Amino acid sequence: MKSKHGDDGTDAVEKTAAEATRTLVVGPYPTGRGSAAREARSPEARIGEAVALGDAIDLDVRRDVIVNLGAVRPSTYLGKGKVEELAEVCEELEIGLVVMDCALSPVQQRNLEKAFGTKVIDRTGLILEIFGRRARTKEGTLQVELAHLAYQKSRLVRSWTHLERQRGGFGFLGGPGETQIETDRRLIEERMARIERDLDHVKQTRATNRKTRVDVPFPTVALVGYTNAGKSTLFNRLTKAAVLADDMVFATLDPTLRVVRLPHRGKVILSDTVGFISDLPTMLVSAFRATLEEVVSADVILHVRDVAHEDTQAQSADVLAILRELGVDAEDRERVVEVWNKADLLDEDRLAATLDAAAHKRADERPAVVSALTGQGVDDLLATVERRLATHATSLHVDLDPSDGRGLNWLYETTEILARQDGEDGTIHLTVRVAPERMERVQNRFPQAERVPAETH
Repeated sequence: MKSKHGDDGTDAVEKTAAEATRTLVVGPYPTGRGSAAREARSPEARIGEAVALGDAIDLDVRRDVIVNLGAVRPSTYLGKGKVEELAEVCEELEIGLVVMDCALSPVQQRNLEKAFGTKVIDRTGLILEIFGRRARTKEGTLQVELAHLAYQKSRLVRSWTHLERQRGGFGFLGGPGETQIETDRRLIEERMARIERDLDHVKQTRATNRKTRVDVPFPTVALVGYTNAGKSTLFNRLTKAAVLADDMVFATLDPTLRVVRLPHRGKVILSDTVGFISDLPTMLVSAFRATLEEVVSADVILHVRDVAHEDTQAQSADVLAILRELGVDAEDRERVVEVWNKADLLDEDRLAATLDAAAHKRADERPAVVSALTGQGVDDLLATVERRLATHATSLHVDLDPSDGRGLNWLYETTEILARQDGEDGTIHLTVRVAPERMERVQNRFPQAERVPAETH
């Protein structure tokens, strides 16, 4: 299906609007013991991430301000003095949009807009806007719109003329301005119901596609990780594909599937997914559940981490929390493999320390240290994936008549060929590894196959 992005010039229009939107990013971060949710990150790192979110949709960020928040005010989130101070900044810099790196109630959003004399969005609204700009497939667009409608359902501060838009962002960068109108809840609910029906159809299609893959079948491997951890670059490296791999947050929002060949010629289906982020809106996780089913159903999950990032531990904790929310056992070491990426950004001492730390972990917890950019460690990563998939697999000895070319080809396509030896009489002696779901098919076709004792393979 041809993407509408760029076909009608909408991308260019949205980019132009964003570049013309002078933006102030405010980080109101609670101090003291009440800030456990994100206390693992420094305020500087958090405001840096918020600015990166703005950069992801080309906003003209003129200034960022950290506010040490002692207590949240019900009416404006910030204290009166800070609101007045920021209002002066907005006037001085001719700010057109204030991004609050927090979750605002509808009342707080309205009051801040009145005080600042400009549009205000919170972290959730900004993330939804990014998702709206980045989604490419019909499924991704529907999922984003559903999440946005759920978010805005209780907010009576926006005109809903954008409801008929087919794709892209959701209008805070232009549109009808600040006209305060009563939201037609029936229209919203009917639209949400239509989207949910469409998504149910998408889920059925995806389930059919997944069943087709099971019938083939190939194991599935899903890449997950914090946004901008390098998943798409690693995907490109593993598949030799050319998926968008920009150095920006949320570069990938629709799942991409490719076949990857493992060291012993076995094949897996590799899935690249949307990056996770701290405080990911709950409704967005729910709306993207169809996409993230690729993760839930994966045989192996590669948790890609940016080990060069100062907040790599906190980012890891966020990813694991979302995996648990999706019903994935993040502690399943046979299934979840950590990939310590961006080794090329580490200096010699840090790289040595990182490799040493990885080597001293238990075998079932040992991460793969890689550079998706240079290819360092990628072969070892593929071998690790193969070993994890082999945990529940069975190895067989199969002898083939030299004339059975069709059977030989079938084994190469259906199993992992661990060893091959051609006898003097032409008989082909194979050692193959078979996934549990394929075992019955292999035994039916080659009933003479013999199991290899576990200690020898």
